Amino acid sequence: MGSPSAAAPAALSVRGLVKEYVRGKRVLDGIHLEVAGAGLTAVIGPSGTGKSTLLRCINRLVEPTAGEVRFGGRDIVPLRGRALRQARREIGMVFQEYNLVERLTVMENLLCGRLGFTPALKAWLRRFAPTDIERAFALLRQVGLEGFANQRADALSGGQRQRVGIARAVMQRPRLLLADEPTSSLDPRTSVEIMELMRGLGREHDIPVIVNMHDVELARRFADRIVGMAGGAIVYDGPAAELGDDVLRRIYGGSSWLQ
Repeated sequence: MGSPSAAAPAALSVRGLVKEYVRGKRVLDGIHLEVAGAGLTAVIGPSGTGKSTLLRCINRLVEPTAGEVRFGGRDIVPLRGRALRQARREIGMVFQEYNLVERLTVMENLLCGRLGFTPALKAWLRRFAPTDIERAFALLRQVGLEGFANQRADALSGGQRQRVGIARAVMQRPRLLLADEPTSSLDPRTSVEIMELMRGLGREHDIPVIVNMHDVELARRFADRIVGMAGGAIVYDGPAAELGDDVLRRIYGGSSWLQ
């Protein structure tokens, strides 16, 4: 699978995106980004350059100051209430700190991914559709947690928790999957396994994946496309194979840290 081509239909189109937490100080400075309907895009850059803010503006966990986030053929920035909830149902999110309900079982956490599609009373009574339960068991097999369905989330290792978080996001049947530093709390071996898993699930379920990460070598290894950010702006957007030292200096500054 190659990099998304210019001719591919955009699953996501970010236009002129600006975010200011403090007036006059831009964390995102007019971001333009097109993401086609396939592939894994890694967003890299120094801490504080706006990577997490970009992802959180895309799914509206953070309110943009200006600009458009076009998803599903419409700008979701002006959406409120039910319309926003419906848009969010189609954007899966994997968090750095997992965001599981610790007292619930693995299966119950996975089924949380269907809450936006299940009537409130049935969800409260935990009466999910048989097809949802079947899909949850299938996803547990895919993420290597077969046999863990009745295990409480707080009894899992960090890598296992992240696998549950990924499976929960895919349970939504999203048209876009976002992951905010999903490997930063994990050891190197588990980090590789998590990246393999996200890339594989994205391909199998035909979901474009955007991963915000710090590990440049992991990005090179698993991403079809790399977006490099510095100072709230995109300074590189291209294939991993072209991410040389000159590009890394533009993204991170300096050169003494390069080996």
